[in-house]
Amino acid sequence: MNNDPKSSKFKELLDKLQQESWQLELLITGFAIFGLINLIEPIQAALNESKALQSYGRFFYPIIITACYILIINLVIHVILRGLWIGAIGLRYVSNDIDYDELNYSKRFTNYLKKKVGSFDGYIARLENYCSILFAVTFLTLFYLISFFLVFFLLMIAANFFIESGFFSKFVGVTIFGFFSIFFLFLCIIVFIDFITLGYLKKKEWSSFLYMPIYKVFSIITLSFLYRPLVYNLLDNKFGRRIAFLLLPLYMSILYISTLDNVRSNYLSINSHSSVNYSNNNNYLDLLEKNEFVKNVAIPTKIVNKPYITVFIPFKKETEDIILQNNKKLVPEKDERGLNNRFFKSFSKKKGYSQKRDSIYSKYLATFNNTYNIAIDTIKFSSDFIINKTNKQLGFESIVSLKDIQEGKHLISIKRKVLNSETQKEEIERVAEIPFWYYKSN
Repeated sequence: MNNDPKSSKFKELLDKLQQESWQLELLITGFAIFGLINLIEPIQAALNESKALQSYGRFFYPIIITACYILIINLVIHVILRGLWIGAIGLRYVSNDIDYDELNYSKRFTNYLKKKVGSFDGYIARLENYCSILFAVTFLTLFYLISFFLVFFLLMIAANFFIESGFFSKFVGVTIFGFFSIFFLFLCIIVFIDFITLGYLKKKEWSSFLYMPIYKVFSIITLSFLYRPLVYNLLDNKFGRRIAFLLLPLYMSILYISTLDNVRSNYLSINSHSSVNYSNNNNYLDLLEKNEFVKNVAIPTKIVNKPYITVFIPFKKETEDIILQNNKKLVPEKDERGLNNRFFKSFSKKKGYSQKRDSIYSKYLATFNNTYNIAIDTIKFSSDFIINKTNKQLGFESIVSLKDIQEGKHLISIKRKVLNSETQKEEIERVAEIPFWYYKSN
């Protein structure tokens, strides 16, 4: 096969594929919609898990979910328009073009309809153009989201290098990253202005001279050199520019509509935190939905019939920050939190590492138990937490005796000691209040 784009045979092949591409469009669209709809649930589950474990995935999965929804919206619109196009083709086979004389309308309406509606063949041609362009724009939108992700990812790498890597002091790292972020975001705004104006900065000699280096750098950062032929081929078409202008308002409208909520009460809300007057299902392990994780504190069940109750507090980064504030002896020489290579780290472990780790665990837990306090109603209990993994979450677990607790409704409270950053004084902060009912089993 001759793939020379200048040869007549290759152009004839492209023209033939162009005329018959609608069949492939429908086939790919059907499979894509089915796959994307089934992909959202596992991605949402991964997002919930990454939020609970505070992994870096919590920044990336929302972008993937957004991409899925945008692709689904575009592809559904494409299927509707392509279905309308097929219907118009079938109707044309029966009744040919529109016969305005047969309608017997007044001259005023006949002239108006001929001008605004036009011929039926013109209508079919417009549908064909919209379908073909929208199909290309759908996947172009996906590439744009990937580019946005890469820009965001570069900022995260820079933050990890300047602040978390340990190559710089905290103050120096934050300062360098601050200046880098301002400069980089300024360049991003320039590229975004050129994007939303459909290449305005490329049209003037003075602006194109200044914009060219930025354009080349961001071509590599965003990998846009891979799909730029699609962009320029779209923008040199009137229909393409029209759709490009319409898509952003369409997405914003859909986003606005999706965030609308019917408020049924001025006082009651299903998103309230657990308290003496409200019980949130997230605070009860047996009421957690599939792929749902504990946010702050959880007990096994709302109705307790055992002589004890288990309290689980999931581990979070701020938990360790508070522990290090309350016990300066635990502050490590080098903060190893963040991205680390387990392969190389395994070789750096020295002899006696296990014994040293157990000793640190004991001090760590002692500080945690001194920081976090448990009370049922007005009765305070001594904290005796151990490290445990519950519901795929690493955290702290303690068992509280209910031997002296009467039957009925009770409120378990978890509080912790924190250091006020402004006054440098110790304060008591409420972590959670969870209602439960205790009835002895017969």
